[in-house]
Amino acid sequence: MQHILSLVRRCVDDYRMITDGETVAVGVSGGKDSVLTLAALAKLRDFHPAKFQVTAITIDSGTPGMDFAPIARLCQELGVTYHLVPVPIYEIVFTARQEKNPCSLCAKMRRGALSTELNRLGISKIALGHHYDDAVETLLMSLFWEGRISCFQPVTYLDRTKVTQIRPLLYVQEREVRNAVARCGLPVVENPCPANGSTAREEMKELIAQLEPQFPNLKKKIFGAIQRYPLYGWSMKEEQR
Repeated sequence: MQHILSLVRRCVDDYRMITDGETVAVGVSGGKDSVLTLAALAKLRDFHPAKFQVTAITIDSGTPGMDFAPIARLCQELGVTYHLVPVPIYEIVFTARQEKNPCSLCAKMRRGALSTELNRLGISKIALGHHYDDAVETLLMSLFWEGRISCFQPVTYLDRTKVTQIRPLLYVQEREVRNAVARCGLPVVENPCPANGSTAREEMKELIAQLEPQFPNLKKKIFGAIQRYPLYGWSMKEEQR
């Protein structure tokens, strides 16, 4: 966790993600990325110069077999308030509409439910669990499938909802996430969604894995290119002005 905290703090400071006196909500799906984000920010809260509070929000989509009790216990151990919000997303997407490509609608409904809960709580900042590999994969997905060079930003302000999204795990590689979660014994809620494991992102993971033996440090070079180009919102010089 010390290694993870060093990367998270550097990312938070590089992009000035957190300011003194605010409350940061963590969107906790139950997966390894969001659980580590929660644990890391709860630890960072204890020593970071900016004094901030952490709370956790889970959108319970009603997917059969998902139990968030372990997340509730983790929040109690970390001293973090936990909000579990039931929304019938699974029923709408898979039963009522029987979507052939369910991920887009599911993500849209989750974002909407999350924004609604943030506004209800009066919280304007949400931490998401996107990590180093996610950024690399998103850039390549945008290039290959949309013909454009783009990626989500470390810090994103949403005009419509007045919410700022931050991504403090961006310097943490996926293998580091897996190792940290296992070593720290953090609870992970497995997702039994019918679409899980068959997404475009999984295809991109496989492609990168095939290319890496031929092109050493491929992910590092792509991530570096995102910062050096820089893509909109990724310039640390802009953040430091």
